[in-house]
Amino acid sequence: MEHQTGSARVEARTPHGDHGGYGEPGGQAEHGGHGGHGDHAAMFRDRFWLTLVLTLPVVYYSEHLRHWFGYQVWAFPGHEWLSPVLGTAIFLYGGRPFLVGGLQEARARRPGMMLLIAMAITVAFAASWATTVGLFAVEVWWELSLLIAIMMLGHWLEMRAIGQARGALAALAELLPDEAERVGPDGEVETVAIAELAVGDVVLVRPGARVPADGTVSTGSAELDESMITGESNPVVRGEGDRVVAATVVGGSSIRVEVGAVGDDTALAGIQRLVEEAQTSTSRTQALADRAAALLFSVALVSAAVTMAGRPPWTATRTRCSARPPRSRPTASTRWPGRSSPRLVRAASRSRRRRGSAPSPAGGSRRRSGEPASPWADPPSCASRT
Repeated sequence: MEHQTGSARVEARTPHGDHGGYGEPGGQAEHGGHGGHGDHAAMFRDRFWLTLVLTLPVVYYSEHLRHWFGYQVWAFPGHEWLSPVLGTAIFLYGGRPFLVGGLQEARARRPGMMLLIAMAITVAFAASWATTVGLFAVEVWWELSLLIAIMMLGHWLEMRAIGQARGALAALAELLPDEAERVGPDGEVETVAIAELAVGDVVLVRPGARVPADGTVSTGSAELDESMITGESNPVVRGEGDRVVAATVVGGSSIRVEVGAVGDDTALAGIQRLVEEAQTSTSRTQALADRAAALLFSVALVSAAVTMAGRPPWTATRTRCSARPPRSRPTASTRWPGRSSPRLVRAASRSRRRRGSAPSPAGGSRRRSGEPASPWADPPSCASRT
């Protein structure tokens, strides 16, 4: 599925001259390091790591996770505002590519995965803030943060894979020499840029040099290293009449090559063109995923509208997590209902006297007189209130 991130593709630029259309399909363009998907991968990588760092405190201070796992957190003044503040930063920074992509899909009236993600994080953000200020009943700061972090990781891996494929082709194009030795009609050899080569020209390729263009060996015979094209590590012998491909390395002796293809007609440009078409085209699986995302978006939207029409969210029961009361030891009346156990009663009285504390009221916490309050917040227990 092709995800739009709001950033335009940047065409490849060469650091060392024009190679006559080998670096980019579609014309006499330059080649070099790829600046499109590579930049996207770096952008998603930076956003993912920063989003992950901001997500960890939100997850740690989540009331639901504290209730599920029963751990204590450090309760500093204002810690209850940590999740809303960091969640807002995550939504605005980490969620920006999804919001921009969702807006583009909405304008194009082609709902897809980006619009689905944008709607999910926007609804979660609005609901969480509404609950924070007491207007709603659902608070999902940690779910929002984790969703953005996970989606950012997925897009980073996708852009990195695409960038590596394009980078391999760009590196292959960089193997082309900047200049070629063209043989004139009188046998005189002159050095020219490979962009000036034309079909029918004869070039001299010395041992250790690279073939500047696709063509046919007209004079001589030599072993050529074609591993950068075919992947075969053993040199291949090419003689008069054999075809050679640009960027292959000549070894052993010099040969003269009659240029047979330049620009878009070369094998290297054709490979790059096929990869570009494969990356921009939509396969059957991608088309099916796009249709599924559009259907899921419509189902989610309709379901939300029906739910809101049937029961407005402001009338829902709010689940609030408060401090969990500590467990008290079982007494005779609770362990053996209907029986009297003087021995257990006396043991409980002696235990309370040794601790120097009285029985705590229902729902209260036991703390010795003069003992300072603990900076660690107890795990919350969830109770419903309207």
